[in-house]
Amino acid sequence: MKFIWLHIVRFYLRLGLFFYYRRIYVYNQFQVPKSGSLLLVSNHNNALIDALLIAINSGRFSYFLTRASVFKKPLINAFLRSLNMLPVYRIRDGWSTISNNNSIFNSCSQLLSKGQTVALFPEGNHNIKRSVRNLSKGFTRIVFETFEKYPKTSLKIVPIGLNFQQADAFADSVSIHFGEPIEKQDYYSNDTNESVVKLKNQVSQAIKQLTTHIPADNYEETLFKLNQLHADFLNPIAVNTCIQSNFQDCDVRKEETNLKVLKSIFKFLLIVMLLPVWAIWRLWIKPKIEEVEFVATFRYALVITLVPLWLLVVALTLMSTFGIGYGLAWMIATMVIALLAVKL
Repeated sequence: MKFIWLHIVRFYLRLGLFFYYRRIYVYNQFQVPKSGSLLLVSNHNNALIDALLIAINSGRFSYFLTRASVFKKPLINAFLRSLNMLPVYRIRDGWSTISNNNSIFNSCSQLLSKGQTVALFPEGNHNIKRSVRNLSKGFTRIVFETFEKYPKTSLKIVPIGLNFQQADAFADSVSIHFGEPIEKQDYYSNDTNESVVKLKNQVSQAIKQLTTHIPADNYEETLFKLNQLHADFLNPIAVNTCIQSNFQDCDVRKEETNLKVLKSIFKFLLIVMLLPVWAIWRLWIKPKIEEVEFVATFRYALVITLVPLWLLVVALTLMSTFGIGYGLAWMIATMVIALLAVKL
C-alpha cells in the first residue's frame, strides 16, 4: 500500500515541478545504481525543493534526512514520515535533542544494510550562496556505522550537484548533475579517522565539480563578474572553469530568449486567472518568510495545493451555472496560460 502511495505522490510532485520550473535538466542519471545500498549526498541551496528534485529525478525511492523542526506538528509529522522523511536534529534544536540522532542514524544503517537508499545534505543546512560549505561528519558516521554493524553491506555513495539559475525566482530553471559513484575501496582503511577525512574530502570535491563553487575569498566580487557575463549557472563545469582561470576562459553566457515581452504578458494573464491565490502569496505568505531559501518551497506548495483547489472551485461554479463546457474551457485555458507563462 505504501508503495502505491509513494508512486501517487511522486507523480503528483513531478507534475507540480513541471508547472513550476521553466526547465529541469538532468545529467548522468545513469550513474545512480538501479538497486543495492545507496547514499545520495548533495549540496543544499533551496530548502525542501532540493529534496523533491532529487526524489523525483534520482530513479530511486529514498529515505531523506530532514531538519527536525518541520516535524513538530503531529499531522505534518505523520505526512512527512509517510514520504520516507526522517528527522535529524541540530544544535539549534537544543542540546537535549541531539541524542535523538542516535536512533535515526541507526535506522539509516539498517535501511542501507537492506539495500535501500538514504539521501541527505552533508552541509548540514541550506544557503542560497553559490558555494559548497564545509561538510558535517553526520554522513560519515552513517557510513562507518553501517560498515561496523553490517560489514557485508556493499554501499555506494553518489554525489549530486543542484544548480539553480536564480533559486528564488519564478519561473526558474534547474540542472541536476549526478556524479560518479564512490565505493568503499576509494576511501576505507584500517584508520577510521583517516578514512573519515578522506571520505569528506572526496565528497566535497565531487560536489564542488557538480555545482558552481565560488570560494569565500572575494565571493561578492566573483559573483558580480559572473552576473555581468550573464553566466549560465546551469552549467557548473563552464562556470567553475571561468572562476579557476581568473576569468580568462569564460564560455559561460546563458542562452537569451527573445520572448520576454510575450512571457510577461502571459505571466500577467496567469496572475489575473489566479488572483486570489496570488494575493494570498504576496500579501500573507511571502511577507512572513524570513529566509530566502524558503521562498521557492512555499511558492511551490501553493502551486500544488491552493492553485488546483481554486481551479476546481471556479470550474465547478462555471459548470453548475453555465454548463460543463464552460468549466472545462476555464481549466484548459488556465493550464495553457500557465504553461506559456512558465515555459517560454
